[in-house]
Amino acid sequence: MSEPSWNEFLTERDRQVFAASGYGARQGFGKRPALLIIDVNYNFCGDRSEPILQSIKRWRNSCGEDAWEGIRAIRRLLAAARAKDLPVIYTTGIRRPDGWDAGSWAWKNSRSGERVTTPVTHLSGDTIIPDIAPEPRDVVIAKHKPSAFHGTPLASFLTLFGADSLIVAGTTTSGCVRASVVDAFSDNYRVTVVEEGCFDRSQASHALSLCDMHAKYADVAKLEEVVGFIGTLPKNLFELPKAGPLAAPQAA
Repeated sequence: MSEPSWNEFLTERDRQVFAASGYGARQGFGKRPALLIIDVNYNFCGDRSEPILQSIKRWRNSCGEDAWEGIRAIRRLLAAARAKDLPVIYTTGIRRPDGWDAGSWAWKNSRSGERVTTPVTHLSGDTIIPDIAPEPRDVVIAKHKPSAFHGTPLASFLTLFGADSLIVAGTTTSGCVRASVVDAFSDNYRVTVVEEGCFDRSQASHALSLCDMHAKYADVAKLEEVVGFIGTLPKNLFELPKAGPLAAPQAA
């Protein structure tokens, strides 16, 4: 078995501590998982696969080529989940046109006032990448802060679905993914993070965030293992939203 991807960033002392402390045990998958895809939009991916230092000239939050590698993994994950009719939940950012609601996002980045749109089509940077676009029955949650749970109805949708666990992919590993995983852990969901389906603009932050999540809050698993697990699930575990408009109420 290959060593975890984060091992190259650990000191020898770190490795000994993790080996002796008991952290990093496998918790296993839940029985009724929902798939959570976090912030895979133009702002974090750019509008094409290109080196990160080129991409961030236009898209300051872009993760460059790593984003598009992650998107390929997410496409496989989505295909597996939809084949078993699992709930699919997306998040993306939301912001007023005047930027008034940026709040604390404006305090730590000198380029926070930039609002970029795609060339030609002029789509918002918060638009989810079309390669993995939501389907009509998927749930899309707009959020202002890193965690998919903070100030959103995510927990209520998971209650409605009767989900006991989350399979998580998206970006950034050290930011919105990590914040969402910690909040899911805090609400006693079993969480699996799909390693190839997560990405970050910092290679070190990506690796060490995976390390921390796997140690304490989630299982970090390979795409093949997760797809294989989803394949073992029965169909029709969930009552999903209808793809079309709601039916008119019946007369009494």
